[in-house]
Amino acid sequence: MRVVTHDDFRQVYVHEPAAAPGRIESVLDAIRSEVEFEEAVTAGFDDISAVHTQAHVEGVTQRGLYKIAALSAGGAIQAANIALSEPCFALTRPPGHHASADYAWGFCYFNNMAIALESLRRNRKINTAYVLDFDMHFGDGTVSILKDKGYAAIHNPDVDDRKEYLREVEAHLSNAKADIIGVSAGFDNHVLDWGGVLLTEDYQAIGRMIHQVCRKLQIGCFALLEGGYNHQVLGQNVLAFLRGLQGR
Repeated sequence: MRVVTHDDFRQVYVHEPAAAPGRIESVLDAIRSEVEFEEAVTAGFDDISAVHTQAHVEGVTQRGLYKIAALSAGGAIQAANIALSEPCFALTRPPGHHASADYAWGFCYFNNMAIALESLRRNRKINTAYVLDFDMHFGDGTVSILKDKGYAAIHNPDVDDRKEYLREVEAHLSNAKADIIGVSAGFDNHVLDWGGVLLTEDYQAIGRMIHQVCRKLQIGCFALLEGGYNHQVLGQNVLAFLRGLQGR
């Protein structure tokens, strides 16, 4: 399985949990023996401006964060294109699902998922998409950008019981009809992270559900790293999820 990443994602670009030192390394250490890495390439300005307003892009630039945010968005575009033929994961940061067209919060700057899907659609590689956002926080930015475009169904599970959570995800996925599945993969709902709901094995189960739906629909899938802040378990959670995406 290919994983898109870059050494620059190891840098501490701001002092906040998503950019904490050691976070990317914790995932790399867990997955490196089972994946093939591909270096991320910076997103073009046209891809970013297709989703975000000029004022928002200028604001990110003034904060000195354009370079790293554009690299993360570029990794998302790469993962989405790879997903047309095989599952792919983007081990990137900053995350993106709290970034709207002209506003961002929650450690996000550009909406990586929306940028990736809009790039595929503009280039006529997809007509429809299904987004599963299993981060513990509602992906308000992704919903804000995509909800009125008419081509993307978005599901943000919000359940406190792990068994019911998995049932809800499976039920929604079973009704998915799309040309591609994009996953905003936040691992902060783990029992040892902020949310305290899911076990490591549950991420593998979710990955298998996605794999099965993709096989049924004969479509591809990609996932982008969003949350997940306990470095002691983050890597194993990502590894479990990637194994599930491969049907393991």
